[in-house]
Amino acid sequence: MEITFGASFWLSFLFSLVGMGYFMYGKKASEMEFLFAGIGLMVYPYFVSSTAVMGLVGVGLAGAPFLLKRFS
Repeated sequence: MEITFGASFWLSFLFSLVGMGYFMYGKKASEMEFLFAGIGLMVYPYFVSSTAVMGLVGVGLAGAPFLLKRFS
């Protein structure tokens, strides 16, 4: 059995890593936008199998805290 590390794996790894950073920052700075976006970035790759959808959702979740801060 051969294990392959395709684009889906690397995208989930990248967005989970960014999510961990958002979560740690949100917890330390009491920024709820970053805290919840971090949780979302770490969890959503388990439920999305399409690489394109994974990329779009990840970019949206990664940018959401900045948009929420700017327009609220």
